[in-house]
Amino acid sequence: MADTSGHADTKGSSGSTTGPGPRKSSWKYIGPGIVVAATGVGAGDLVATLIAGSNFGYTLLWAAVIGCLVKISLAEAAGRWHLSTGRTLFDGWASLGRWTSWFFVAYVVIWGFVYGAAAMSSSGLPLQALFPDVMDLKWWAILTGLVGLVFVWFNKYAVFEKVMTVLVGVMFVVTVYLAVRVTPNLGEAFAGLLPVLPDEKDSVLNTLGLIGGVGGTITLAAYGYWVNAKGWTDTGWMKVMRLDNRVAYITTGIFVIAMLFVGAELLHSSSVAIASGDKGLIQLGDILEEEYGTATAKFFLIGFFATSFTSLIGVWHGVSLMFADFVERFRRDRAAASGTTDTAVASGEEVASGTHERSWPFRAYLLWLTFPPMVLLFEGQPFRLIILYGVLGAAFLPFLALTLVWLLNSSRTPPEWRNGLLSNAMLTIAGLLFVVLCVKQIWDQPWSEFF
Repeated sequence: MADTSGHADTKGSSGSTTGPGPRKSSWKYIGPGIVVAATGVGAGDLVATLIAGSNFGYTLLWAAVIGCLVKISLAEAAGRWHLSTGRTLFDGWASLGRWTSWFFVAYVVIWGFVYGAAAMSSSGLPLQALFPDVMDLKWWAILTGLVGLVFVWFNKYAVFEKVMTVLVGVMFVVTVYLAVRVTPNLGEAFAGLLPVLPDEKDSVLNTLGLIGGVGGTITLAAYGYWVNAKGWTDTGWMKVMRLDNRVAYITTGIFVIAMLFVGAELLHSSSVAIASGDKGLIQLGDILEEEYGTATAKFFLIGFFATSFTSLIGVWHGVSLMFADFVERFRRDRAAASGTTDTAVASGEEVASGTHERSWPFRAYLLWLTFPPMVLLFEGQPFRLIILYGVLGAAFLPFLALTLVWLLNSSRTPPEWRNGLLSNAMLTIAGLLFVVLCVKQIWDQPWSEFF
């Protein structure tokens, strides 16, 4: 086992040197894990889990737990790359070939445009439900987008993390309260930890979808950037990062399991169906009001807002960091090609310094996530763009899992920090799972109407 005490002085293949860090992992350092948990669990994840509980009761509880374990392996691998090499994840991708840059650009441009509208709408929905006579949904959506823009624009990571932690606290209290309020059947819940498939058509694909949908897409890749932004830039922080990552997905697991309890007890037992998407949570609010009163319903809507808004500002911050890193790498490559500067790699130290958070690419992508998507709030989402959004979104997690396997088994990573048997197994399983889900997503697109 490699020394993670923070005092090693060996150099990795990238030339990065390990430096001083804490000797032991400690709860007082926890931070990026809270951010990735808050960002990764959006309203859509809660609805998907709620519907799984509604349709199958506690049967798929085991799938939710496995989903968290899969995402732990992905986030740990991303964080390990950043800390062991001193290089950013995009720099690692770029070393695999130019195709990774083309994929990343297409993804962040198209995905960001559509996601911006979806995130703003999701954050506006609970506010409209809480204050129905104030203004229309699209104006609530625009307001949340502007608040997110201003917040991320003027605050660095330290403030961002503190606000995310407060909102996670709200999410945690609300979801756990609801889970306790519906009085879960603990005997059936424990039985749900046994890997059994429901006797339903497409149960395998539904189960894989639940495993793959627990907590995060591109935010898993952003985790390494938040690790660096926290000031963790060398292997002395490896133990801390691993503890932080486990906290992230234990927190995620609690959110998901709590909502599955609500779906199983409140919806499954009474055969109540809700819509997919964010509006399903508004329906749940109405059901909670009928069952437990107005106060519980409003409390839930506050938690719904915290869930949606953390995803919004998390993406606004994390993906903008990644875009800034991409642009910096592109500029360096062009300068190196013209002979005006030495070739340099994108460094975690630059992310830690806060340079990216004040850069024009960071702010340009913030504007891209906020203003162009507002058009979709008024005119509806263009059909072909939605198909491309679905395909690129489905392709990202296979891309992340399989490129991490590639990077962490190659000479790009110092030998002592390369994948072991367990890491390779988990990342390979994750990659294959996401490939299956990607193929299903592409297959389900109405391509005949695209052309």
